[in-house]
Amino acid sequence: MSRDSLGGKGGSKEGSTMADGAGMNPYAGTLKRLQDAFYSGITRPIKFRISQLRGLSRFLKENRNLLLDTLARDLNKPSFEAEISEIVLCEEEIQLALNNLHKWVKDEPVEKNLVTQLDSAFIRKEPYGVALIIAPWNYPLNLLLVPLVGAIAAGNYVVLKPLEISKSMERVMAEVLPRYLDQNCFTMVLGGPREATLLLKNKFDYIFFTGEEPRRGWIVMAAASQHLTPITLELGGKNPCYVDDNCDLQNVANRVAWFRFFNAGQTCVAPDYVLCSPEMREKLLPALQHAVTQFYGKDPQSSPDLARIISPKHFLRARGLLGSGRVAFGGQSDEQERYIAPTVLVDVKETDPVMQEEIFGPILPILTVSGVEEAIAFIRKREKPLALFAFSNDWKVVNKVLDQTSSGTFAGNDGFTFMTIISMPFGGVGHSGMGKYHGKFTFDTFSHGRGCVLQSPHLEFINKLRYPPYSQGRQRLLVWLLKHKLSLPCSIL
Repeated sequence: MSRDSLGGKGGSKEGSTMADGAGMNPYAGTLKRLQDAFYSGITRPIKFRISQLRGLSRFLKENRNLLLDTLARDLNKPSFEAEISEIVLCEEEIQLALNNLHKWVKDEPVEKNLVTQLDSAFIRKEPYGVALIIAPWNYPLNLLLVPLVGAIAAGNYVVLKPLEISKSMERVMAEVLPRYLDQNCFTMVLGGPREATLLLKNKFDYIFFTGEEPRRGWIVMAAASQHLTPITLELGGKNPCYVDDNCDLQNVANRVAWFRFFNAGQTCVAPDYVLCSPEMREKLLPALQHAVTQFYGKDPQSSPDLARIISPKHFLRARGLLGSGRVAFGGQSDEQERYIAPTVLVDVKETDPVMQEEIFGPILPILTVSGVEEAIAFIRKREKPLALFAFSNDWKVVNKVLDQTSSGTFAGNDGFTFMTIISMPFGGVGHSGMGKYHGKFTFDTFSHGRGCVLQSPHLEFINKLRYPPYSQGRQRLLVWLLKHKLSLPCSIL
């Protein structure tokens, strides 16, 4: 989802709130303390979980202006984009958890066979223990707090690792957020790749990682495998966008442009490239240019509504992608401002650099195909994306793309507004990630579903059927009882 969540060059920060040890593993002592403390049961009562969720809610309400200013400092993120994609979505997640937590934590009864009809059988939702959440820089508030909401709701202790690239937000998270949470149960780790790597050498009970494409995911997954730690990976990749010849041209251009250039293209679910016919490309180009002018004016660099690339390093990487194909419009850049104009590339080859990695910048390549069949074939020969988009007035075309491809999420005739539907799971598949979250799915992600059976210590005569010496009659009866169920629940416990 973001770049440089792990790996690369990065200096450590002094005063990491968790670095209380020394040597090769400075976090081991703190982790051991947290894991021991978990079994004291502090986080298990619903009352405690609700108090922490309300603390998160107060953090957002009381620091709204500070958070908006911080996002503007790091990314030049317009307050409109910051409000709807960062603050409001976090508030919605918190409110949903507060409204439903009593229902979510209840034991879930399961259907029983006749052998176990007198037993109590249920699924108990247990916290894993100490969870590690590593968040990226592109949505540094949303992608840290939304997983945290589910981890708190499920009753876990949590270690938070924001990414140091969003420097201002990292500072706010470290200095302000802890005031609203029980610091015995929630710990913050600061620093860069070195700190993240050292942190991952420790045994956690769950790891939730949001980062870049497969290579960062491999690092985290390899670290988790050393301890057989369950894991969620929210990665990214190349999100295809098919535009059919039969479409409302300007509507499509408006939607594609807004979703591509939102947050200066630094969004894991943004359309990463367009597939369309040569004829549609020639019509789409002026429509996209018109949309950009309408959104950002004739000089997008002076627009208050266009964000900036997060860092000089990322600016240079993204600017280097402008050499792929030919610039149809845009292409201007300013290194001092970390500005890249909304840009559309044409005559792009599948082997060009812009098609080899997630773009994470305001750049949109257009590749031509003969029609929907070739577009589907192109999509299917690549790794499964985090998101996939199809635009057409013909729903048969949209459904054809939906039915014959696979992706983490799919949208027909729109962009990533599915991120606002917190009743729907979000996550990747294959190289774009594993695991789901948002809403109750986040609670489920951070909960272990523990199967439980409780049987009476009495009524032993019922169990005689299963004890030796065996007989064919008992065998037939037991098999019949195992295969049949009663529609009405019955329990002696």
